[in-house]
Amino acid sequence: MDSVKKYNIITLCGSIKFKDEFMKVQEKLTLDGNIVFTPNFFNNVRKEDIDEKMKKMLDEMHKQKIDMSDEVYVINFGGYIGESTKTEIEYAKAKGKKISYLESIK
Repeated sequence: MDSVKKYNIITLCGSIKFKDEFMKVQEKLTLDGNIVFTPNFFNNVRKEDIDEKMKKMLDEMHKQKIDMSDEVYVINFGGYIGESTKTEIEYAKAKGKKISYLESIK
């Protein structure tokens, strides 16, 4: 029976205002042999149109992606880490996940 390689699973975290950076990192990590989960990007939905119930659901979905991952990769473009991302980092640390960053942190 053929054995299937187990690929590293990485969830990307960070501000969705850095969508272009997310896309670049997702492509690189995928081509390096990783399975990559990203936040949910919406092109036709404005942030102000997402109510609290939907935001809670999306946050829970992202945490479930972290649960399924081996690692979290933080898109901290320009050193920026917002409050939601900080919460995700703490969640990942509590779950024992490896944390990597786009840019070194100070």
